[in-house]
Amino acid sequence: MIREFIDREEERALLEREWQDSGGRLIILYGRRRIGKTRLIDEFIRDKPGILYIAEDASPHIQIAQLKSRCAEYFGDPLLAELDIRTWDQLFTYLAQKPLDKRTYLVIDEFTYLIRNDPSVLSALQKAWDRSITGSDWCLLLSGSILSLMSDLALSSTSPLYGRRTRDLLLGPLRFSDARRFFHFTFPEVLKVYLSIGGVPEYLLKAGAYEDCDSFYTTEFFNRYGYFYHEPYFILSQEFRELKIYQSVLHAIALGNTAPTAIAQFCGLDTRHVYPYLESMIRLGLVEKEVPLMGNSRKAIYLIRDRVFDFWYCYVFPRRQEIETGHPGSVLPDLNPFFGRQFEAFVRNEYAAIVLPGYRTGHWWYKGDEIDLVATDDTSSTVIFGECKWGDVSLQQAKKLLALLKTKSKLVRADQYRHRKYALFSAGTIEGKVRLREDGYLVFDSADLEES
Repeated sequence: MIREFIDREEERALLEREWQDSGGRLIILYGRRRIGKTRLIDEFIRDKPGILYIAEDASPHIQIAQLKSRCAEYFGDPLLAELDIRTWDQLFTYLAQKPLDKRTYLVIDEFTYLIRNDPSVLSALQKAWDRSITGSDWCLLLSGSILSLMSDLALSSTSPLYGRRTRDLLLGPLRFSDARRFFHFTFPEVLKVYLSIGGVPEYLLKAGAYEDCDSFYTTEFFNRYGYFYHEPYFILSQEFRELKIYQSVLHAIALGNTAPTAIAQFCGLDTRHVYPYLESMIRLGLVEKEVPLMGNSRKAIYLIRDRVFDFWYCYVFPRRQEIETGHPGSVLPDLNPFFGRQFEAFVRNEYAAIVLPGYRTGHWWYKGDEIDLVATDDTSSTVIFGECKWGDVSLQQAKKLLALLKTKSKLVRADQYRHRKYALFSAGTIEGKVRLREDGYLVFDSADLEES
């Protein structure tokens, strides 16, 4: 059954614009595994003429033969099918010289398999492009999932394709407003699952097949045959060689060691040696470096950005022995601390943009004090300080939280802002929400989240 294609309107519009523009087009589409690149390609090429080749991790000889076969089939060229073509240069030369009477696509999905097994494919493509494809009706689309190879070899300034691509698209995860459409269970459970797997379409499809989130976690994470049990390890093995060190770094961060020194000590490394590993994972979107908004920029911390990795290293990685022996326990661990932390990030990175449009958001910390959300708007000279809570909040608790928030906000150097406001966000219910709003506070709970 073909499922509904959700979102990606902007990406589809950009691809269509490339298709309609004149001259040769060279598009590079990249993003992590399961992010939906192939499905986007399918939507783009529907009812268009061209050649689609999904590469395999095979020898260059096999890859060239497979693409040659696709080309011969499309052009109805039995001579090409019989030709002894051994190099990428020969194949792309044939395509560059092939006369076209209309816009035609050549899509190579999983292009990174070609690069990894024979980097000369880039030079061959560059020569064919410069020779004649640039002024032709070809629309080339190269898609890849191994981000390190795409970044270093296809997109970098040293790549033979540098300056020749007409568009590059980094496909990111879906936002909550679209991701929630994959589910049919209650809103609180939808939010939980989204906070633990993010907006990767393939992951959402897997979770959406379940009736409740507990059975999803039990079957797919805490089970040696689960879909997510090997997923982080597989992604790391595609990108890196020193798996043990990368796993140690991720485990360290998941346990709360967010400063470089603390991460290095946990891993048994010198602090200066941990930075290359962190930078490599930042490039892939697995880790992020965060500095306090309106704070000391030298007090940077490192967090796991990818939600599946964060959840996995928090809860699955420490329980591998029990899971491997088939005794993970019948009761799920307490996931609420994880949900609480992820909810704060969700408010800062997604929800605030809906209810506080135009504001720059982040969070602030200094020594033992922390403010979950700081949002600034230079145009209105306004700064907003926010507190995020995962559970229900009584009126009395809300007043105490807001009072404490006001006290902590005095530690922030925000004298340039004339107006200060205070906000309270909850994934549960907030008692007295209307009354608090009448008192001038910005208050949002699960009902507001669900309606947004």
